[in-house]
Amino acid sequence: MDMVDKKIEAYCIAKSNLPSADCDRIEEYTKANVHGFGMLIGKMEASFIGFLLRSIQAKRVLELGTYTGYSALTMAENLPDDGEIITIDINQTTVKLAKDFWSQASHGHKIKSLIGSGLDIIPTLKAPFDFVFIDADKRNYIAYLKLTVPLLSDRGIIVIDNVLWSGRVVPGSESSGSELHDRNTDFIRSVNNYIASEPTLYGTLLPIRDGMFLIKKI
Repeated sequence: MDMVDKKIEAYCIAKSNLPSADCDRIEEYTKANVHGFGMLIGKMEASFIGFLLRSIQAKRVLELGTYTGYSALTMAENLPDDGEIITIDINQTTVKLAKDFWSQASHGHKIKSLIGSGLDIIPTLKAPFDFVFIDADKRNYIAYLKLTVPLLSDRGIIVIDNVLWSGRVVPGSESSGSELHDRNTDFIRSVNNYIASEPTLYGTLLPIRDGMFLIKKI
């Protein structure tokens, strides 16, 4: 399900500040060689996240879901030279790819990779973080959100990715897809409903790419 006309999206991308050639190399390699390349966030979303990072003058970022390292590097490019990104993933194979790409990139030194379960690692991290990007296993979206809200700085923002799930979250839009997709639809609906009903959070759900939920503490 396309949220925006492809021609309009291409025009927007052409007029926006975009990730570097280092990021392009990750994107191209992933699309050609790695299973699940649809998990890449894409240029439009990367540009928007970069705008957010610059707007709040972010210095510390927490990412849940490293994949091949594209999103982490796009964020690193929008942090000051002493900025830091901690990115968590359980897949050592894709993380190794990410590290190889980061080692060749001028902003790669800002990124620290942690291997393991986010549910176990997040409680060990030192606050504050100015930005949290949640793009990992959908079943734990609410748990990740609840664990990371207390870690936010006063200017902090949380962004949760894939919250429209190709439109499946809209009532009546369910498809007869795989059981996994159906379960993930339920998980994503649950986090969307939680954010919308939680009085301590201010949330805005945007139809960018596959849906981005922007969240701040009230």
